Amino acid sequence: MFEAYITNTALYPLMGIEVGTTVHFPTTTQELQAALAKIGIDGKRYSEVFFTSFDSDVLGLYDHLYECENIDELNELGHALLEVRDKGGLETFEAALVLGNHTRSVKDLINLTQNLDLYRFYPDISDDEGLGRLYADELGTIDIPEHIQNYFDYEAYGRDVRINEGGVFAPGGYVSVVPEGFKEYYHGPQDIPPEHRIFAYPEKAEPVHSSPSFSLHSNGFKKPHPLQKRTRRGLPMKNGKTSGQHGPKHKGGAYHQLLPYQ
Repeated sequence: MFEAYITNTALYPLMGIEVGTTVHFPTTTQELQAALAKIGIDGKRYSEVFFTSFDSDVLGLYDHLYECENIDELNELGHALLEVRDKGGLETFEAALVLGNHTRSVKDLINLTQNLDLYRFYPDISDDEGLGRLYADELGTIDIPEHIQNYFDYEAYGRDVRINEGGVFAPGGYVSVVPEGFKEYYHGPQDIPPEHRIFAYPEKAEPVHSSPSFSLHSNGFKKPHPLQKRTRRGLPMKNGKTSGQHGPKHKGGAYHQLLPYQ
């Protein structure tokens, strides 16, 4: 559902380059350990992990992921998004991200996946006039006499609907939310099912060498390339962006891995 480029920042002074690799979420303990071993992290000599960038087929998701996330929580989010996809709710989730409620943390995002029934999403509605026609003609929210239908200001009516509901036009359509009723199902890492807790250091990391030729050509240590930009449907977002490579929102500092709940 999404991927993260992780790096071993402790090696930058030694190697002179960023040493990293890509992890796809959801993942498994074995896959994560292989990724950590690849960049020299074993929990002994090197234990700090830094998220350099995120990429996702879910439009806008990377805007809400940061460089100091908990790996187990990211994995839980990946499983939650798989469930949303299987239920046909990804467009509603994407629209909810644009609305901006409950999107400040991975915890919020996990809970958002469990509350999508509170969101009203109408695909392909992109302006106030279309919204006004939807509500008046299809949903019947106002009775317009037939002899004045040609003169009715659907745009003004749609604008009033949007303002009163606090809705927004997302890349895929119009979205609004019921003001009350949002429930917190997920409270923190202690709620992650055991099968989704995957963080564990590898027993042994791959050897790290300071030779520039080795670091560029051996054991996967190489200069990181930007993650490919893409969208699930190949469409740009209205702000000119696509769902793609995204660097850390806060510069500086290494990430100390947040250990999973014990």
